[in-house]
Amino acid sequence: MAVIDGEQTVIGAGRSVGPEPGPRTLSAPPLPPTAPVDESEAMTEKTAVTPAGHTTPPARFSHGVRKGNILQTAGQVGFLPAQEGEPPVVAGPGLREQTLRTFANVLAVLEAGGASWEDVVMLRVYLTDTGHFAEFNEVYDAYFADLKGVPAARTTVYVGLPAGLLVEIDALAVLD
Repeated sequence: MAVIDGEQTVIGAGRSVGPEPGPRTLSAPPLPPTAPVDESEAMTEKTAVTPAGHTTPPARFSHGVRKGNILQTAGQVGFLPAQEGEPPVVAGPGLREQTLRTFANVLAVLEAGGASWEDVVMLRVYLTDTGHFAEFNEVYDAYFADLKGVPAARTTVYVGLPAGLLVEIDALAVLD
């Protein structure tokens, strides 16, 4: 049953019973009242986070965004620190070099936003080749061996990275 132009209409099985066809508006029942909103929380601004040494993004996005106690990094790749007027340079041809540089780039965004690896609750990893899973896991396990609380992680294969790049990682952090 739907409410159309203030009249109840039964719709189903390819037939409609109710007012004659014509222009109609659908309406939904009113929503219940919501809990009061803390104005200071609702007014928190988003802040772009761009660490020193990172390239200017090629489009209208930030390397990270912080809103309140939430920090989301954009996907980071294995580029070496930016050199003024020079194109980005990949850390190396291998997965290990690129992964370690990518971790360093993610960490730079986290630190510029006031976070650390201990604040990260989720990592999303994009590999360009299913054959890289085992090697990536070895590098990941060694890199985070001393981390007190490991984040949830999701790894998938993605074929849309620019030529020469093998891994992209983004992180979601919640600060105390």
